[in-house]
Amino acid sequence: MVSHATLTPASEDLSITAWIHGDPRKVVYPTDSHGQFCGQQGTPNANKAILFYFNILQCANPAVLINLQCPTTQLCVSKCPDRFATYLDMQYNYRYNNSYWEYYRQFCKPGFDNPRKSVAHVLRDEDCPSMIVPSRPFLQRCFPDFITRNGTLTVANKTDFKDGLGKTRSVIDLRDAANGITSLLDAKEVGMKIFEDYASSWYWILIGLVITMVVSLAFILLLRFTAGVLLWLIIFGVIAVVGYGIWHCYWEFSTLRGKPHSDGDVTIADIGFQTDFGVYLQLSQTWLILMISLSVIEAVIIVILIFLRRRVRIAIALLEEGSRAIGYIMSTLFYPIITFVLLAICIAYWAVIAVFLASSGDAVYKVMSTQDKCMYANLTCDPETFSQTNVTTVCPGSQCTFAFYGGESLYHHYIFVLQLCNVLMFLWLVNFTIALGQCTLAGAFASYYWALKKPQDIPSCPLFSSFSRAVRYHTGSLAFGSLILALVQMFRIVLEYLDHKLKGAHNAFARFLICCLKCCFWCLEHFIKFMNRNAYIMMAIYGKSFCTSAKDAFFLLMRNVVRVAVLDKVTDFLLFLGKVLISGSVGVLAFFFFTRKIPVIQEEVPSLNYYWVPLLTVIFGSYLIAHGFFNVYAMCVDTLFLCFCEDLERNDGSPLKPFYMSPQLHRILRREQGSKLYTSS
Repeated sequence: MVSHATLTPASEDLSITAWIHGDPRKVVYPTDSHGQFCGQQGTPNANKAILFYFNILQCANPAVLINLQCPTTQLCVSKCPDRFATYLDMQYNYRYNNSYWEYYRQFCKPGFDNPRKSVAHVLRDEDCPSMIVPSRPFLQRCFPDFITRNGTLTVANKTDFKDGLGKTRSVIDLRDAANGITSLLDAKEVGMKIFEDYASSWYWILIGLVITMVVSLAFILLLRFTAGVLLWLIIFGVIAVVGYGIWHCYWEFSTLRGKPHSDGDVTIADIGFQTDFGVYLQLSQTWLILMISLSVIEAVIIVILIFLRRRVRIAIALLEEGSRAIGYIMSTLFYPIITFVLLAICIAYWAVIAVFLASSGDAVYKVMSTQDKCMYANLTCDPETFSQTNVTTVCPGSQCTFAFYGGESLYHHYIFVLQLCNVLMFLWLVNFTIALGQCTLAGAFASYYWALKKPQDIPSCPLFSSFSRAVRYHTGSLAFGSLILALVQMFRIVLEYLDHKLKGAHNAFARFLICCLKCCFWCLEHFIKFMNRNAYIMMAIYGKSFCTSAKDAFFLLMRNVVRVAVLDKVTDFLLFLGKVLISGSVGVLAFFFFTRKIPVIQEEVPSLNYYWVPLLTVIFGSYLIAHGFFNVYAMCVDTLFLCFCEDLERNDGSPLKPFYMSPQLHRILRREQGSKLYTSS
């Protein structure tokens, strides 16, 4: 058995490495041209939390801005400019009013206090920006304050401005330089409206989710009485729908064949492939093929029902028994909350490590030149020794400014590998959390089944006892099973990455091979999930190791393969129906409520910008809640099924070896055994 400590060393080593080398401040705070953080407490920039660009016109697009690679000096400031101004105008007005310089200097380099310095030298040394434009902070960076008035883009009610270099520029130039920022700002406004909708409708959203919880609970409890009726209604409904399809296809076929000058005699081979599929519906051969296909499906369904009717009865009895078990152990319905909390911790842990790893680089400085043909442009430089080089002589006005975070050490070369390890650890922890929940629920429901007199012999606090056993005795086994599944999922992620990289390639064989591997690993992942789930049930029943439990579960299922197939499909049928029914019903109710179509409570509906915001939240939340409840129910049915199969093999119904199954299951089993004896005689 794998020790429970197997999860901790790898995750600890990775987190320690990330915490030693990482610095989340690189993600939280913007960085100026000297590699200093804006807004960091305890530094000269503590009160300067916003990044200002000397010449935003040199920035190509928002991605460049956000990645801090805009080829202009970047400075930390306490606030963004609120007016148009140029250094040339400031220098002229400074003679008469010192306040012009006091305002402009806050956007110049710290320590620069020479407003009389010539404009050419100031712009060459980039002591101050040539111009400032009205801006507002967005993503902790100063962007032009675009406003559309009567279909015209303006900044501070102006459509043009002076760039400080003797030219008059259009606001369109600013928009092109900050391409996409207006859409981002619009998205921010939409986000604010959505937040307002949540603020005014959260109470009603909560009521809708509570209704979902009540309905889901009632649905599961009512399955004790309605599982058989509901299932047979679904089965006969499918038969009726397919039967109607056969009749409709025959009617279309007869109609087309009876027309004198129709395309009834034309075959699909005659017209070949057509992008307009409506053409095929004009052919009698199409309807003949559909009619034959549906007839085969109908015949297969009827034959399966004839030969598997007793298996279906056992499946229905197990579904009803599952509802009865949940009724006795109601606390299991709330265990998904614990799983949700643990998964949230796993996600938070992964995100923190990912941020630390992503911020593990050192500050990299590069030569920034205003000249297009500078031979040293974009080369790495050292700001401490830059003044001693000949770069400024060859390329006047060049500066050594911060570009990005990175590095050339062995550690920095393997950051991508460490990120992959972090993803693997995340998958391992998530699968372990899910496995712990499955083993806990299986133990609780197994204690119900193996109680000879129900509910008198059911132990007290079965869920807590099962959770304690799982944590104390089965942690290593759960970790081992989770690791196998995590490795397969990791392979699938790598294959998806390779497939994405090969999309533009012309190597058909490589793409075909990747496609086949993706299909194989998808099947393998689902098979391992199925086997792990049943292995955890056997672990909860017998307390054996993972490998032994997986082997026992596999052979037990193989000996009851027909029952497994029937029960699996029947359970999927009912649970899918329940999820759609509950989330759809609550969604329809929410739609009528938020669109003010319920006259009785019309006045209670809050005023909304977008009624679909709370509506989609209610529908999605309802589906998640129903999914959580029905996952517990599915685990209950699977556990009871394995216990039922074990009961049949271990006991014979005699006083010495009595069956532990419910009387209803026992009656169905006796009928099945009686029919077998009758057939054999």
